[in-house]
Amino acid sequence: MTTHPSLAAIARYADREADLDEVTTWSVEVHLESCADCRSLMAGYTTGDTRALLDRIATGLDRGIAAGPAPTRPRRWAAARHRWLVWHLMPWLTMTVAVLACAALLEAAQPSFPSLVALLAPVAPLPGVAVAWSRRHDPAWELIAGTPRSGLAMLLRRTAAVLAVVVPALALASDRTGVSLAVTLLPCLAFTAATIALGAYAGVRRAAAVLGTAWTLAVIVPAVVTADPPVVLQPGSSLGWALLTLVLGGFAVTQAATFRRLSSRN
Repeated sequence: MTTHPSLAAIARYADREADLDEVTTWSVEVHLESCADCRSLMAGYTTGDTRALLDRIATGLDRGIAAGPAPTRPRRWAAARHRWLVWHLMPWLTMTVAVLACAALLEAAQPSFPSLVALLAPVAPLPGVAVAWSRRHDPAWELIAGTPRSGLAMLLRRTAAVLAVVVPALALASDRTGVSLAVTLLPCLAFTAATIALGAYAGVRRAAAVLGTAWTLAVIVPAVVTADPPVVLQPGSSLGWALLTLVLGGFAVTQAATFRRLSSRN
């Protein structure tokens, strides 16, 4: 409602015996949720029996709270775990590490082919990032999304947890196969930042799917078919990847407000 309900409507709403139509009842209830003045007026129309009932309920609640056990303090490690990592990420992180291990083994078996570790490095963190802020994969997403510390801050914390697993796995695979760390880690960070930046418009899950598909079709498939290493993964491309990561990361920070919306795109 854009105006206050009349005193007569409030009085009839407070009277349990009054016959008030459903439309007016709904309008008054919606208005009372946001108007403290009208709630005070309605309190003045309540009967003595209603006030006595409310007093008995309040007294019972106070006694129940006083007689109940003292609230337990939350453990710090449990709070940090929920802020930085959730268990529904573990299968995706396990799959990512397993794929990188297989890529390292295949590269050792077929050294003439382009580095599979380098080809997979940009898209390696995308599955974990995709489910880090997704209502479809997090059973408590609606509850968490409504907390003050949700949004981009929580997405970045969970993304950092994903990278804490993926980056060491990439570093180990690169060391075993002799691939430069700059060729693997910088594209990995750039695609992570791109997923978050694009996720502000299309949702993180869709952004990860689009970027992963585009990289696979434009780079991985041609490199495997032609057996030629792609130009974008040459050692001289490291500076470009670093600049791209900084630009996309800065842009993602400017879109922090977008991740506070409970959109169906997440």
